[in-house]
Amino acid sequence: MLRFFVGSRDGWKAKCVEANQSRKLLANQVRAVEKSRERWRTLAEERMERIVELERELAESKRISA
Repeated sequence: MLRFFVGSRDGWKAKCVEANQSRKLLANQVRAVEKSRERWRTLAEERMERIVELERELAESKRISA
């Protein structure tokens, strides 16, 4: 009977360790994805600002040459 409880306990502990490792891995992946997403968002915003600036310069040069 004791052997059953020891085996059950050991199985539960192993399952818990595996779940914790999986949780840590997933948390790290979430952080990496969020960091990457923020980097791309910042880059896109910078590029949009540059596009607006270039469009403004183009409109100004067309107005001057017209």
